[in-house]
Amino acid sequence: MDSNLILIIIGVGGLATGVILGYLSRQSIAKNQAGSIEAKLGKMTEEAKREAKETVIQAKDKAMQILEEAKREQKDREQQIMRLEDRLERKEQALEGKSHELDKKFAEVAERAEKAKEIKEELLNIQVKKLTELERVAKLSQEQAKDELLVQIEKEQGAILMERVQKLEQEGKEELEKKARNILTYAMQRYAASQSAEITTSSVALPSEELKGRIIGKEGRNIKTLEKLTGVEIIVDDTPGAIILSAFDPVRRQIAKVALEKLMSDGRIQPARIEEAVEKAKEEIGEKIAQAGQAAVYDTGVAGLDPKLVRILGRLSMRTSYGQNVLLHSLEVAHLAASIAAEVGADVNLAKKAGLLHDIGKAVTHEVQGSHVEIGKMILQKFNMPEEVIKAMQSHHEEYPYESLEGVIVQVADQISGARPGARKDTLEAYLKRLEELERVANSFEGVEKSYAIQAGREIRVFVQPDKIDDISARKLARDVADRIQQELQYPGDIKVTVIREMRTIEYAR
Repeated sequence: MDSNLILIIIGVGGLATGVILGYLSRQSIAKNQAGSIEAKLGKMTEEAKREAKETVIQAKDKAMQILEEAKREQKDREQQIMRLEDRLERKEQALEGKSHELDKKFAEVAERAEKAKEIKEELLNIQVKKLTELERVAKLSQEQAKDELLVQIEKEQGAILMERVQKLEQEGKEELEKKARNILTYAMQRYAASQSAEITTSSVALPSEELKGRIIGKEGRNIKTLEKLTGVEIIVDDTPGAIILSAFDPVRRQIAKVALEKLMSDGRIQPARIEEAVEKAKEEIGEKIAQAGQAAVYDTGVAGLDPKLVRILGRLSMRTSYGQNVLLHSLEVAHLAASIAAEVGADVNLAKKAGLLHDIGKAVTHEVQGSHVEIGKMILQKFNMPEEVIKAMQSHHEEYPYESLEGVIVQVADQISGARPGARKDTLEAYLKRLEELERVANSFEGVEKSYAIQAGREIRVFVQPDKIDDISARKLARDVADRIQQELQYPGDIKVTVIREMRTIEYAR
């Protein structure tokens, strides 16, 4: 028991001794390691100090170099500035010298101008004295002498001046006519539609004379019913093999004609059948009128028109003017106006629309009082047509002044369409009356010996008495005759006025 305790104590003592020895050995080892780390740190610190010292030395050297370069640059700039100052000083001295010279020259010029002014005043005084002396010697004032000189020059040079004026006018006229002719020719070439004159005949051909009695009916009942329903006067006995229809309204005449043709083809002519035939004829003609208006609008490409206005336009297909169908004439005017407007730079759509509607008033001239231009204006205003369209169509017969270029174009296109060969026909009586009126207007002027209307009234040649009318008066007479024709007569197209002055001197040698 004691021996075990002793062994335990000895073991514990040995363990404690080992622990103490281990601790002491670790302390020794740690001191040795710390010494080595401190040595390393000291060495690194010395190296860092040495490197820092070298860096400072290098930085000082670099700063010294930069400072030296800055000083050199500053010195160079100072030298440049000095050179510039010297140059500016020299230029300033040169400018001062030039300024002095200019002042001297200005003074000389002013002195010369003053002398010139004095000389001019002296010349004017001398001129006034000479004119006064000339007036005293000639016993004429300056104005009187000038008038006398102008009269003398006019007498001596009148023929030459007149010839020159005529030449200039002729050259200008030829150039303008050439341009206008090219434009109109191009427009007519683009719309070279066939044209055939129409004569609206108010007659219905009969297969046999027996139908006249059936159309008249018992105690005239059939013909009275037909006249009452259509508003047309029916003349049966004047023309063999035909019945004449008389009415101012072309639509009524056409309705009566269609109704009669239906009745004759059916064979049953009685009041009840007449009413049915007239109603069917009205529907048929109404459809044709509407189709004609729509076709015209489609053909010209004019959009946005009121359907009622299109229907009124279609009624023109039943109207003729001097044998020319008015609707076809309106279509032609629309196309011609569009072509001319495109050539001269005007509004093509406006010219086309105004050309299509320029004769719209003729559709109802038998129903409303007034000229077809006035009626057309009222119709277009009623359907809220733009003001520029109304202004363009209202002057095509010169009842209103031209307010736009399109108005002139529509008037020109209207004349081209109406004046085309074969487009219109006229009665012999009206033709002769127009020629007589032309000659009457020309013969009413003093100094006119005789006049002749030629080329179907397109030209009038006026022969004057040479002892009463000189060359200048002849030109004035031509203008006066043309103005009088425009004021007093109505005619399609243009009328050329030619004044002829002929001087013949006859002598005999005996």
